Amino acid sequence: MKKRRQALIIKKVGDSDIKSQRELVDILSSEGFKVSQTTVSRDIKELGLIKVRKLNGVIAYAEPNSVGDRAGSDRALASLAPQVLISAETAYNLLVLKTSPGNAQGLAWAIDSAQIGGIAGTVAGDDTIIVVCSEGANSREIRDIIFGYAELKR
Repeated sequence: MKKRRQALIIKKVGDSDIKSQRELVDILSSEGFKVSQTTVSRDIKELGLIKVRKLNGVIAYAEPNSVGDRAGSDRALASLAPQVLISAETAYNLLVLKTSPGNAQGLAWAIDSAQIGGIAGTVAGDDTIIVVCSEGANSREIRDIIFGYAELKR
């Protein structure tokens, strides 16, 4: 049952712009699944779905691998950063990035996928990302690299 439900979620997210958990609950209910928002929230987390701004401008759920190519690609970063990155501030070996609401997780995934040298990893909330720089890396240089992507289409 769970696998069928999650497969349907992936299909629906790929086929249309699902903007909220409530919308997913309604879709699943119409397909015969009895679910709560809590169940859908767990499914979203387990499936690794993220919210991104789609080409039509709508912010909706997507699979991370649908945003760009596979790991190592910077195409997702080049696409998302100009749209969602607002500011960046360095703090020792950390970089604090601010995004428009709901876009931090998608941008963090894009940063991780770009495999920029000197980044140990990212932690994302709703509109804030903490970028942890590797030992010996210059957080200001990494900030400049990420902002370089943000300025590509501005």
